[in-house]
Amino acid sequence: EIRAEYLQPHDKPWIIGFSGGKDSTLLLHFVLEALRNIAPDDRRRPVYVVGNNTLVESPVFQSFVDRLLDKLEQSLEGLGVPVQVVRTHPEPEESFWVNLLGRGYPAPNRNFRWCTDRMKIRPTSRIIRQLVVEKGEALLLLGVRRAESSSRAQTIAKHEIAAAGHLSEHSDHKGVWIFSPIKELTNEEVWITLANSRPPWGGSYQELIKLYKDASAGKCPFVMTTGDAPSCGTSSARFGCWTCTVVEKDKSLSALIGSGHDYLEPLAEFRDRLRNVSGTPEFRSKIRRNGQPGLGPLTLDIRRRLLDELLALRTQTVLALISDHEVRLIREQWEKDQTQELLWEIAS
Repeated sequence: EIRAEYLQPHDKPWIIGFSGGKDSTLLLHFVLEALRNIAPDDRRRPVYVVGNNTLVESPVFQSFVDRLLDKLEQSLEGLGVPVQVVRTHPEPEESFWVNLLGRGYPAPNRNFRWCTDRMKIRPTSRIIRQLVVEKGEALLLLGVRRAESSSRAQTIAKHEIAAAGHLSEHSDHKGVWIFSPIKELTNEEVWITLANSRPPWGGSYQELIKLYKDASAGKCPFVMTTGDAPSCGTSSARFGCWTCTVVEKDKSLSALIGSGHDYLEPLAEFRDRLRNVSGTPEFRSKIRRNGQPGLGPLTLDIRRRLLDELLALRTQTVLALISDHEVRLIREQWEKDQTQELLWEIAS
């Protein structure tokens, strides 16, 4: 099916949404195998593997994904396939820390899940819009499966209602068609295939399998619309942002610590602190950002304290938890907020 779709008589580029989890990895495996079974002269359609880093991903998993993409890039010339790796991330002004510590957004929760749009949807949407402008249309390949969850099955079914054949039109991006070739595979079939296959880029899938075992986890999927958001921050154990406060307890982070990744323990403690602070009224301004009374952003005082704690955590763990550029943007936002607060005081 993948091979037949690639050989269709049009030049729409392919975009593979790659999260690094088992499903998107298997999808990438199948695509590369299909391309290698097509005559070199017919491998004309460009394929872009888009991997998004929210900048607050689980350090263990993001390190694994970065190494996998590096290895993939190094192997592409030898494979002779028209594939290009594209890495995306939020703009510094939209990063988790600039929003939380700079603007004072409370930590995300089920009712205010501000992180998904800024950190996942916008970065990948930018590259997709760019390709559609250049090429007119594009096919987005996703490793979604009915067996992932009941909500995922419902989402797939909704797209199928208006589908043209096995392609469905993207609800938010005009000119983008969704192709989900592994949607009928079961969890068991995914694992059996990975365990008995070797990646086209070399090595094996044993490290991926071990990561899942250590974290008892799934991977927060490649997200393109707010309708996909519930897959992140569900009660099931998943790899994702170590800062995720949508769930009460981060099961995958706890499981990784229990599996020997002790250096993650301070991150888990800081994540709990973000959640507790955001839910405590004394740490919230009594004026909203629109100047109206109500529970507003985190106070400047607690934002300063949290930034100091985060910088100390960065030194302690030697992990790139926050960039110096983000720190500068945060402090610039504080100056703006101080000025605004002064104006409100004068007005009142």
